[in-house]
Amino acid sequence: MKKISIYIFFFSFLVSIISCSKYLDVNKDPNNPTDVNESLILAPVIASISTNVAGGSFSQLNYNGVAMITSYWMQQIALNQDQPQIDGYKCRPDDVDQAWLTMYATILENLKLLDAKAVKSGNNSYGVISKILTAYTLGITTDMWGDVPFSKALNGLNGQYKSVYDKQEDIYKNLQAMLDSAIAQNQKPAGGSLPKGDDFIYGGNMVKWQKFAYALKARYYMHLTKAVGYTPIGQANLALNAISKSFDKESDEANYKSYTASPGSESPWFVNTEDGQGGVVLASNLIDSLIIRNDPRLGVIATKGNGGNYLGRPTGENAAPDVKIYSTLNTFYADAGAKQLIMSFAELQFLKAEANLIVNGSTIANVDYVNAMTAGFNRLGVNIADASVISFMANRNIAYSQNALKAIIEDKVIANLLSPENYNDWRRTGYPILNLVQNAFTPTIPVRFPYPLNERTSNVQPEHIAKFSTPVWWAK
Repeated sequence: MKKISIYIFFFSFLVSIISCSKYLDVNKDPNNPTDVNESLILAPVIASISTNVAGGSFSQLNYNGVAMITSYWMQQIALNQDQPQIDGYKCRPDDVDQAWLTMYATILENLKLLDAKAVKSGNNSYGVISKILTAYTLGITTDMWGDVPFSKALNGLNGQYKSVYDKQEDIYKNLQAMLDSAIAQNQKPAGGSLPKGDDFIYGGNMVKWQKFAYALKARYYMHLTKAVGYTPIGQANLALNAISKSFDKESDEANYKSYTASPGSESPWFVNTEDGQGGVVLASNLIDSLIIRNDPRLGVIATKGNGGNYLGRPTGENAAPDVKIYSTLNTFYADAGAKQLIMSFAELQFLKAEANLIVNGSTIANVDYVNAMTAGFNRLGVNIADASVISFMANRNIAYSQNALKAIIEDKVIANLLSPENYNDWRRTGYPILNLVQNAFTPTIPVRFPYPLNERTSNVQPEHIAKFSTPVWWAK
């Protein structure tokens, strides 16, 4: 496999090359083609989604991606540096420039190109994948920033910085329509060119891509259970219908599995937590919660510090002289070849538990909750027949719980460790309960990302006045 860094480097410049080609075709250079086939677009776009979005890795550029920022704010990871830092909510507009640019110029722009090429060539499988990945990426973009450009954006370099913003509610309607379109297109003949090795998620298995589309539909339906103009029971029923057509088992979930130990090809959380990355360790909020509950996943998630015990860093404290005292991510997440989660079977089962809690009550929801917990253990390779797991699960029954939603979300964020979806769940449900960190840079935990500096200076829009404390539309 080509190095991940080479894929992303090539991909970052693809749009600019193609966008400018119509003006520069007087002297074409046959050694530097201005057009490429679908497979050469798909491979690097998936690599960028996995590494920079789901994995949050911009360490080589001294930036934090979405998953890094949300994992700091969810107090799952912490930074061993003197405050104020990003884990203490110091997140300036220029801190998210690279994340925004990657979403638009690197991923969404090229997915639009991929879709257009698929339409022209009749290679429908590539069109299906492009729509699903657009829905995934655009969904994360709007969840972090609220109103964002889309309907008038993605017009090449000349248009991408001067776009009006779409309302988040309209974006959400577009997400569902896009996923429906992908599902419908998947019923058509696949075309003459089929995704195979260039598809780092499913290897061209279009049945699984369709299940992923339904999983995303369920996720987005549940995001709107408290949105103005929507009802919890209506959204839950829509989610349950989508779930019935989605992942059936762990092997259906979306993972990127092509990282290696070769320099430049390592997994994002291996890179994010290397010694040279400023001391990124596990936060005390995470470690303490696992210890208190006697959670059998602790040893799979975390390493012991050099004191021989599991120790998380209290977020917001000044730097400890020896960062080695703290627990860090264990190899399941941070090995150089570790797979990167895009969306898990366990998450889908937790969504089903929450939806059934709304529609049918806690007794029925408990069945899905147990299935979700089992899927989470299986994903980590934890033996569910082990005595520690049996003992743990004996205390995790929500059938008669006074607060079943709290239990569902608390366990979901562990199963979804390091995922941006945890930030969404916290903002829409209030769980897990988080306290303001020490030496916080802002008086409240941020409930949205700031709009990037490049947008504020090159594409001034009224939405830019939104503050850290202003909820996105669906969280109100």
